[in-house]
Amino acid sequence: MSIDKIPHEEIVNTKLNDAQMRQNLSNAMHTLQRNRLNVIKDRFEDWQGLRAKAKKAKNNALMSLKDRLLEFEKNATKNGMKVHWANSSDEACEIIYELMKEKNINKILKGKSMASEEVGLNHYLEKKGIKAIETDLGELILQLNGETPVHIVVPAIHRNRYEIGQIFKDKLNAPLENEIEKLNAIAREHLRSEFESLTMGLSGVNFAMSKEGAIWLIENEGNGRMCTTAPDIHVAICGIEKVMQSFEDAATMVSLLTPSATGQFIPTYNNIITGPRKNGDLDGPKEVHIVLFNHHRSDMLAHEDYYEALRCIRCGACMNFCPVYDKIGGHTYQTVYPGPIGEVISPNIFGIDNTGDILSFCSLCGRCSEVCPVKIPLADLIRKLRSNKVGQGKNPPLGAKSLKHSSSEAFVFKSYEKMATNGALWRFSLSKTHLFNSLLHSVGKSMPVIKKWSKFKDLPQIKINLYKELENMEGVVYE
Repeated sequence: MSIDKIPHEEIVNTKLNDAQMRQNLSNAMHTLQRNRLNVIKDRFEDWQGLRAKAKKAKNNALMSLKDRLLEFEKNATKNGMKVHWANSSDEACEIIYELMKEKNINKILKGKSMASEEVGLNHYLEKKGIKAIETDLGELILQLNGETPVHIVVPAIHRNRYEIGQIFKDKLNAPLENEIEKLNAIAREHLRSEFESLTMGLSGVNFAMSKEGAIWLIENEGNGRMCTTAPDIHVAICGIEKVMQSFEDAATMVSLLTPSATGQFIPTYNNIITGPRKNGDLDGPKEVHIVLFNHHRSDMLAHEDYYEALRCIRCGACMNFCPVYDKIGGHTYQTVYPGPIGEVISPNIFGIDNTGDILSFCSLCGRCSEVCPVKIPLADLIRKLRSNKVGQGKNPPLGAKSLKHSSSEAFVFKSYEKMATNGALWRFSLSKTHLFNSLLHSVGKSMPVIKKWSKFKDLPQIKINLYKELENMEGVVYE
C-alpha cells in the first residue's frame, strides 16, 4: 500500500505544537492507564500467570500455523462458511470487490476493522465506485472528517466532544451539541437508515478458532453485531495470525484484551459466529465469507527476530503507556499501526524502507514491553530494527535492501557500539561528556544523527569514581 508522507520533522513539529490534541490525548491516555491498573488490581488474582498462559497459547498456534489454518478452513467450511485466501492486500480487496460485483452490491457497511485499514479496502472500493460506510462511532467521526485512525482501539481518541459536535454540525447538518448522549443520538440516527437498507456487512476478526471453525468478535457499541447479523451477506477479513487452536485459547486472549485495551473486565458484546443462518433461525446472514490474508505475515513468522510481534492481540496497551505516543499522536507515524507495536509491525509489513523513520519515535523506556498482555518484547525488537535500519543488523526485514546507508552515520554508530559495550570505557566517557557541550552545539548541527539530538539536549555532568574506573580499565591500583 503506497503512503504519501509529510516530511518527518514537519509532522512531528506540527503535532507537538497542537496543544488541543496533546491535551485530548493526555486526558485519554491517563484515564485508560488508571482503568487498566484498577481492573487488574480488583478483578484478577494471577494476572502474570494469565499473561504467561496467553503467550504459550499464542506461540503454540503460531508454531503450528499451517495446521491451524487448514483445520480452520475444514471446520469453517463444514459449518457453512466460505473461506477465501489472499496473499497480498490487493488480493484481499479484490476478493471482496468480486463478491460485491457478483451480488450487484454497491454499498457495504463496516464494523471496526484494522485489517481493512491495513489492506486499504475503503480506498480500493472507492476507486471502483463503491461506498464503504463506517459504523463504529470513532471510525464514523474520522470518515466524516477525512482522517485515518489515530489509535487501533479508540480511533478518534484525539478529538474531544466539542470537536466532534462541530464535525457533526459541518458534515451531517446536525445541531451543534457537545453532550455525549446527544452526540451518540446524532450518530445513531444517521446510521439507522443505512442499516435498514443493508445487504452486505463487513467485520474484522479478533480471534478465529480452528477446532470449532468459528470466529470471535468483541465490541462495545453494537454496530458490529448489526453488521454481522442484519445483512444477507457477512464478510470477515482476518489476518492469518488471528487463528487460535481452540475456544479455550481464544477465551484466554479475550480475558486479557479488554482489560488491557479499555480497562473493562469484559466487553459489552461477545459475538461468536459459527456459520450462516440455519433453517429455523430468525436472523443472521444467509452467507458468511472469511477472507484469510497473509500480507508478509508468513515472512515475519519465519524471521527469528520479529516473529514474536505476531502474538499481538491489538489491545493498544503499548500506545496507552507510551510517553512518545501521547505527545505526538498516532497520525505522526503515518502508517496504519502507530505506537510501539506499529514500530515493529509496520517495517515488517510495509517495508523498513517505507516506514523505518518511525523507529525514532521510541525512548527505549521499556514500558510497552512491561504492559503487553502477551509479553511481546517490543523495546528489544525496536532496538533490533534500529540496528537493521543503519545496516548493522544480521537478519534484516522486508525492504532493508532498498535502504541507503551513510558511511559517516555507520562510523558514528560503530564507534558508539564499541564504547557502549565496554562498561569501564562507557562510564569513564560519561564522566567527561559535559566538557564537549560547546563543541557539540557548534559543530553538531552538521553531524549525522547527532544534529537532531543536539538541537534539544545538553550533555550531562556525571560524577563517578575515576580512580576506580581507571583501575578497571588498566588493571592498575591507585592509592
